Amino acid sequence: MFYAINWFLSLALLALWSLACWGTHAVTVWVVSSAGALTGGSAVATTILVPGWLKAWMPPELMGQWEVFVSSVGPVVQAVLEAVPALAGGITFLAWALWGVGAIVLVAFAVSIHILIGLVKRHSGGTGSPGTTKEALAR
Repeated sequence: MFYAINWFLSLALLALWSLACWGTHAVTVWVVSSAGALTGGSAVATTILVPGWLKAWMPPELMGQWEVFVSSVGPVVQAVLEAVPALAGGITFLAWALWGVGAIVLVAFAVSIHILIGLVKRHSGGTGSPGTTKEALAR
């Protein structure tokens, strides 16, 4: 039973890690791909910087603040992108590398817990059946 719980939780953590890496990659690619339009001012910011699904959830006051923020940050982001042209291509590689390191750590942790469960079961001398558990508790 403990083996199943261990692997279920480990795979759930791996799924959450994958979702977090995918989401961060998607947002980062979106920011980098629309950063070139940031220098166009607030007219460009209202049309292409906010995705349609997000625009439907944003109140008009927040959109106004968003336009001001994007207009002020646009030249800085454009300068960074001009200084580091390989940034756009390196994002995907970085995302895969970070996901791989995290996945290896999570799988190693799951294997360690699996081994620890086996050692504890062997040390207790039981096969996990109810009779041996009662005997072990009686000692």
